[in-house]
Amino acid sequence: MTKVRPGLSLFGRSPKPIVCDPVRRGSAVIDWAVYIDGHRVVTESVADAIRLVRDGELFAPKDTESPGFVWVGLHNPESSELERLAELFGLPELAVEDAINAHQRPKLERYDDMQFFVLKTAGYVATDGVDSVETGEIMVFCGPDFVVTVRHGDHAELASVRRRLEADPERLALGPTSVLHAVADRVVDGYLSVSEAVQQDVDEVEESVFSPERTNDTNRIYHLKRETIQLKRAVGPLAGPLRTLCNRRTIPPEIREYLRDVEDHLARVREQVDACDELLNPILQAHMTQVTVGDNQDMRKISAWGAILMLPTAIAGIYGMNFDHMPELGWAYSYPTVIAVIATSCLFLYRGFRRNGWL
Repeated sequence: MTKVRPGLSLFGRSPKPIVCDPVRRGSAVIDWAVYIDGHRVVTESVADAIRLVRDGELFAPKDTESPGFVWVGLHNPESSELERLAELFGLPELAVEDAINAHQRPKLERYDDMQFFVLKTAGYVATDGVDSVETGEIMVFCGPDFVVTVRHGDHAELASVRRRLEADPERLALGPTSVLHAVADRVVDGYLSVSEAVQQDVDEVEESVFSPERTNDTNRIYHLKRETIQLKRAVGPLAGPLRTLCNRRTIPPEIREYLRDVEDHLARVREQVDACDELLNPILQAHMTQVTVGDNQDMRKISAWGAILMLPTAIAGIYGMNFDHMPELGWAYSYPTVIAVIATSCLFLYRGFRRNGWL
């Protein structure tokens, strides 16, 4: 790694020089560097980095055609920070507005020689003891000599992406599109992790629904259905922009091959998410059917026991009317006979309901 000058501040000189961390430039949300022939060059500010690349102060070795470029990364930036970067790099106003406001669908837009790529990030996190899909966004401004990544949310961190690329100078030497591929690959890998976690939860709820024990999984199934739909909204719209990016002539052939691999991974995620979504429908229907059948069984049991209890109640009610002239009232064996008749009749009814599956 080549150090031009010790790091000071983002846009210009600070009053006192400070020691520069090559990964975190004294800011929790912003990191920048110049890359020439795949190697990192440290500068005082982003403005210095741009001058080194655009004013001819920094050149690649003669035996390579690798151009130098600036990579600036932001995480939940304030509008003033992003607007200042827009002035330095000449970013389109509409794209900057989208990056500030976030809440964009995955898309790929071209402004002259710059590409604006929006990706949805996803994470599967536990909220109040329930796993939920949370989404964020990454906006990538990719020009011929710069890359600006703007990340909203806490998912798909890019520090590891930067370290991995810096460990592979040959790929980083391919230019800004290597960063574009690495970011897309990181996001899609996040989709894979989330989709596998959702698939595991779907398998668990399916096993629970079809287990011999009666369970109440309605709320969990509806929750998984909602989370699957949210994941589909993040994954599905990315296929078109990614395919368009793969067909761009401005993308080097080597990067195009990497992007096709990312596209294949995205197709796998889409198939997995669609399978989960389709599987949840019959699981919900089966569960609701089981609930209905269970309710019917409960009602049959209640009805059967009600019929059994109705017989002694009817006999006791008839002989409790206190008429002066009723058969067997003066007979010494009338009471045990009535009890025996009641018990025999109840046993007969119980065996009948039992044989028919009502009890």
